[in-house]
Amino acid sequence: MTAAPRPRRRSRRRDTPPPRTGGSEIGVLRGFLDYVRASIAAKVEGAPEPDVRTAGVPSGTNLLGLLHHLTFVERSTFLGESVADWPGTFRAAPEDGAAEVVARYRKAVAEANDVLDTCADLGSPVPHARPNGPAPSARWALTHMIEETGRHAGHADILRELIDGSTGR
Repeated sequence: MTAAPRPRRRSRRRDTPPPRTGGSEIGVLRGFLDYVRASIAAKVEGAPEPDVRTAGVPSGTNLLGLLHHLTFVERSTFLGESVADWPGTFRAAPEDGAAEVVARYRKAVAEANDVLDTCADLGSPVPHARPNGPAPSARWALTHMIEETGRHAGHADILRELIDGSTGR
């Protein structure tokens, strides 16, 4: 009887626990948003080409596209920028590598955080109105971004594990 082949050793990152934030509502919301933002950026960083842009599922979803999309969502939600083609935001340009997409995402996050720094009242609208309607409240914008980023971070977890076995946040 022959022994079964050993499974390939997978890269495991230490799982980062959720943040311990202050007791204020804005502190909790911003802490969790920054936590999921860092999680998805870490999934894209270091992912090999061309796998980072290769579809891992029949829908065409790929790591680079997820982060590219979230850059547009950050800019739309907090900076009021218009997006004409939401499905197109899931595709990074062929010349864009992971480092460029991560840098653009981090820049959008920094600009969004600058806007949030001016929002003392979560019930007040974010300072930048949307092109097609009023600006959402800071509370709604934060909650939406936690949901949107967290959902795509989950997709990224699976895609990254399919690429090279990397797991953990």
